[in-house]
Amino acid sequence: MDEDTGPHDGQLPLHGVGDRLRMAREQAGMTLPQLSAETRIPARHLEMIERGDFASLPAKTYATGFARTYAKAVGLDDRAVVEEVRAELAANQGGDRNRAATFEPGDPARVPSRGLALFSLFALILLVAGAVMFYSRIISPGSGPGSLLDEQRIAAANAKAKAQPRAATPAAAATGPVVFTALEDGVWVKFYDGAGAQLMQKQMAKGETYTVPAEAQGPQVWTGRPDALAITVGGKPVPRLAESEGIMKDVPVTAQALLARGTGQTAVPAAGPSGT
Repeated sequence: MDEDTGPHDGQLPLHGVGDRLRMAREQAGMTLPQLSAETRIPARHLEMIERGDFASLPAKTYATGFARTYAKAVGLDDRAVVEEVRAELAANQGGDRNRAATFEPGDPARVPSRGLALFSLFALILLVAGAVMFYSRIISPGSGPGSLLDEQRIAAANAKAKAQPRAATPAAAATGPVVFTALEDGVWVKFYDGAGAQLMQKQMAKGETYTVPAEAQGPQVWTGRPDALAITVGGKPVPRLAESEGIMKDVPVTAQALLARGTGQTAVPAAGPSGT
């Protein structure tokens, strides 16, 4: 008697949403580079989607947005695909919580690295030293002899500051429109004001620009590719928000804040709720 090892009753094996997208692409006769060129989604992100590795994408917005665009390109129901992606993300988050509950302190994979431990120790030493200096100079002034060398250095610094002309402050130079330009294809970015109202949200194409409205109150930006956005203020380039990939959120993008980043000064945070 032959054993029946195949699917019963003509049923097909179940596939995840990534597998279904990949099979639809292959049936359409498209390669990953072709699909990437058509959708403007980086090929590495398309590979993550086909593997069902949505958690590796920079944010949930990327997972659902890219999956929707992919589905439309290969002729699938984009709404159904997005719902499946959200369900898989929710299931993965549940699995992460279960793994956290069974964490054992002896697991070497979860023990902080030696570099992180040394950094924490260094930060603790700095904190203790700062507390001692605060106590000796603020809470208990005069409890010990002052340093003549420190006084001489302070006097020399004050004299040098008076002799040098005062440089223009970022506030005085903060004029002209703020313009962002995408340096690559598929750069997702969201602009909103200090009250949380959306100004613009999209995947920018390479060379596409966006001018922050001059009337926007406390404009901010959220993106996973700060390294792929060139910035100008009044037509003059300023440093990018970062030199590598990484999610940045609630970053002020007023002319004053961007110029302050370029000079190493601390930008004044925009008013309004965060967590947009």
